[in-house]
Amino acid sequence: MTYTTIQQRLRNGQPVLLDGPMNSELVRRGVRWRKHGLLTDTAAVQKLHEEYVTAGADVLRTNTFQLNPKTYLNVFRNQEHQAHIGAPGLSNLVPKLLRTSVQLAANARAKLGKAQEVAIAGMLSPLQHCYRPDLAPAFEEAQREHEQMARVFAEERVDFILAESMNTIGEAKAALAAGRAAGLPVWVSFVLGPEGELLSREPLAQALQEMEKGGAEAVLLSNSPPEDVTKAVARMRGATKLPFGGYAHVGRFSPPSWKFDFFPQFIETETWPPERYAGEARRWRESGATIIGSCCGTGPAHTAALHAWLHGNGRSGN
Repeated sequence: MTYTTIQQRLRNGQPVLLDGPMNSELVRRGVRWRKHGLLTDTAAVQKLHEEYVTAGADVLRTNTFQLNPKTYLNVFRNQEHQAHIGAPGLSNLVPKLLRTSVQLAANARAKLGKAQEVAIAGMLSPLQHCYRPDLAPAFEEAQREHEQMARVFAEERVDFILAESMNTIGEAKAALAAGRAAGLPVWVSFVLGPEGELLSREPLAQALQEMEKGGAEAVLLSNSPPEDVTKAVARMRGATKLPFGGYAHVGRFSPPSWKFDFFPQFIETETWPPERYAGEARRWRESGATIIGSCCGTGPAHTAALHAWLHGNGRSGN
C-alpha cells in the first residue's frame, strides 16, 4: 500500500520527500564507522531513522550505502586469503547487515505509527567507491553481486530498490536488472561529474534513456553539489518520461589518510544551512522534479525544511 501511494503521488505530479543521509550524519554524531553501525550502534541508527520520519520524510533509505561483499573482500588478496586470516563470519556478514538495516528502518516507522505512510527503499550502491567509476566491475559481475543483495531486500519486504549514486551506465543497468529480477520496483540515481554528465563522463541523456529501457520507475541525481544538481535537473525535463528529482551533498568530502574505502565525512557544511538548501531545491521543483531529498553533509533539519516548504507551496509546483 505504501509504494502504491507514492506511485499515485508521482503520477499526479505531487512531490515525494526522501530522507537525508545516514552515513555522514552518524559519523558527525560520533558513531564509529564500523560495519555501518549495524552491529554495535543499532540504537543510533534507528534513532536517526526516527528523526527523519518526524521531519516529514516519505521514504527511508536503508543504511547500506557502499555496503557489499567487496567492502570486506577488498582488504584481502582473495576469498581464500579472507577465509584463512579473516574474522569469523565475514563471508556471510553482508546479508546479515542488510537484514538488520531493513529491520531498523521498519522499527523506526512502526514506533512512530507510520508503517502505512513511510516507504522503505533498500539501497544498492556502486560495488567500488562511488567516486571511482574507473573501478566499476563488468556488467555480469555487477549484476550477479547486486542480485544477491536485492534478493535479501525482497525477502525483507522493502517497498522498492534505490540504486543510489551510480557512476557508470553499465553498473546502473546491472543494479536495475537485479532489482527487477527480485520482483521490486527500482529507482536509480546518478552521481555527477563537474561537467554535468555522469562521473564516468558518459552522457546523462544516454543514462536516462537506458534507465527507461530497463524499466526504472524514477531517475534521480545524487551525491553532487547543489548547484550541479540544479543545472542537471533542468536538463532532465523533456529528456525522460520518468519521474525525476535530486538530492545533493553539501560541504567537501574529507577521506581518511590511511585507507581508500568509503568513509562518509564531509566538512565545511555550515555554508548550506537548511533554509538555503530548501531554497535551492525549490529550483529543482520549478524544473519539474517530483522527488526531492538531501545527501551527505545534511541532516534531519534539512529534511524538515524541505517538508515545511513542500507543504507550504511546493505541492502547487511553483
